[in-house]
Amino acid sequence: MGEKSVQKRKFILDTARKVFMEKGFKRVTMKDIVEACDISRGGLYLYFNSTEEIFLEVLRMESEETDDVFSDNIKEDATATDILMLFLKEQKKELLRKEDTLTQATYEFYFENTLSKKDNILKKQFESAVIIIQKLIEAGVEGGEFYCEDPEGAARNIMLVLEGFKISAQTIGVNAESVDKQLLYILKSLGVED
Repeated sequence: MGEKSVQKRKFILDTARKVFMEKGFKRVTMKDIVEACDISRGGLYLYFNSTEEIFLEVLRMESEETDDVFSDNIKEDATATDILMLFLKEQKKELLRKEDTLTQATYEFYFENTLSKKDNILKKQFESAVIIIQKLIEAGVEGGEFYCEDPEGAARNIMLVLEGFKISAQTIGVNAESVDKQLLYILKSLGVED
C-alpha cells in the first residue's frame, strides 16, 4: 500500500472512531462514515467492506495507542509499584473520561456481533493485561514491594474490578472518590501503603 493509501486509510479510521464515539456501534452505517469522511461510497469500500471491519480496526488502533502511551511513561528505573501506580492512574483517567470514549460502542459491538465471538479483541486484551499484571506482581513480590500468594488471581481480580468500573461508568456513573477507594483497596491488598 502506497503512502497516500496508508494516509487515507488512517484518515478513515480516525474519522470513523469519532463517529463511533458519538453514535455507538449499532447506529453507525457505512453511509455515516462516507459522509463524515466526505468521500465516495466506492472510495470507502476500497479500504473496508463493513462497519464491523472498520470498528475492529479502530479497536486495534486504540489498543496500540494505549499501549504506546503507557510504555512511553514508564521510567527506566521504575519499580513494580511505580508501574502499577501508573497503570492504575491511566485506568482512572479512562474511567472518569466522559467524552471521547469507545466504551459504549465496544459493548454494543460485542453484545450483538457474531464476528466478535471468533476474534474477540476484548478477551485477548483482558487476558494479555492479566498476564502483564501477574508478571508485575510477581516482580514486586520478588523485590519485596508486594505481598501476594496468588499473583494470577490478584491480576485477574484487578482486571475484573476495572472491567466492572467500565460498565458502571457507562450505566450508573462513577466518581473520582469511588474509583480512588477501590484502587486504594487493590494497592492495600498487595501490601502497598500510601
